[in-house]
Amino acid sequence: MQTRETFIPLSVPNFAGNEKAYVSDAVVSEWVSTGGSKVSDFEAAVAAYTGMPRAVACNSGTSGLHLALLAAGVGPGQEVLAPTLTFIAAVNPIRYAGAQPVFIGCDDSLCMSPAAARAFLQDRCEKRGGKTYNRATGAWVSALLVVHVFGAMADLPAFLELARQWDLVLIEDATEALGTRYTAGPLVGRMAGTVGDVGVYSFNGNKIITTGAGGMLVSNHPDWAEHAKHLSTQAKADELQFLHDEVGYNYRMTNLQAALGLAQLEQLEGFIAHKHARWQQYKAGLDGKNGYRILDFDENGIRPNKWFYSLYLEDPRHDRDGMIAALKVRGIQTRPVWALIHEQADYGKNEAYALEKAQDYRAKIVNLPCSTNLSEEDCQRVIDTLLEL
Repeated sequence: MQTRETFIPLSVPNFAGNEKAYVSDAVVSEWVSTGGSKVSDFEAAVAAYTGMPRAVACNSGTSGLHLALLAAGVGPGQEVLAPTLTFIAAVNPIRYAGAQPVFIGCDDSLCMSPAAARAFLQDRCEKRGGKTYNRATGAWVSALLVVHVFGAMADLPAFLELARQWDLVLIEDATEALGTRYTAGPLVGRMAGTVGDVGVYSFNGNKIITTGAGGMLVSNHPDWAEHAKHLSTQAKADELQFLHDEVGYNYRMTNLQAALGLAQLEQLEGFIAHKHARWQQYKAGLDGKNGYRILDFDENGIRPNKWFYSLYLEDPRHDRDGMIAALKVRGIQTRPVWALIHEQADYGKNEAYALEKAQDYRAKIVNLPCSTNLSEEDCQRVIDTLLEL
């Protein structure tokens, strides 16, 4: 079989703006590490874009989630409700904080199901003294960690109600959802990551904007954001005398990364428009054909960023891994959705609940090329190749 010369990657950065100029400025200034004005400039720009009073830059979305948990007071002896269908970096920080995850299945948005979370709390938990306890383990269930999968908006009104009813901290993993926002309803204008107690974004190389590696924390509790900033800089109480008042972390973003981020953020709305156009092209070309379905995003009062596209294999004759291999031979990079976390590492000993939909989507989703510079012609080539298989 002849392979195509042009390789179509899954998701790569798009540096078509002021990236070179801003990074050159940082290099010329000789502020290339964790000092320099561009870090604070980027923090201010993200805070303004998301409508939050403060944003805290860090070196990854993972470290941002660790800081979020610490700022929220999550620690040993506690449990956090978390999705099983997500990247493992969303859940590992719970262990970093000394707590344990309880895995909850997804709904058709691929995000954690609020109905399943509610059923778990009602069936297996009880409230005592203003706290929620897991009857089986005796642990304090202190938080919900909700992931906005692939840029879809999780059902935040439902999770806000659960958090209020059960006295839980609501942590938003918006690492894939920068720019996803409400366009109608009681939360109109609010961005993913800004509705709960604390939210985190990621700027990894495959995200909708990138700093190579990096993240950002925002919070509706100003003191939490300041504590996160303090922890991220080794908890320095006196920088001159090298005095530290608690155990801190080297979670800082570099000036070079922030320079990239400033240029990328300028282009974010255009990137989102491009994501919408290519998703619509896939939808028109593949949905309902050859046993394929392109998973929808909820756009009822919501503008998702449509970061990643999911091809669902409805026809049982389709083999997920065989399809990924066949597309690779033809120069098209795809991937399956993540392996479920409750089946990985030593997470198998953790409680898991309502897993059926997560198991189904794990078995039948192929993620398609979705770069913000994916051309209409290359998108059509992916469509044509899938229809030929």
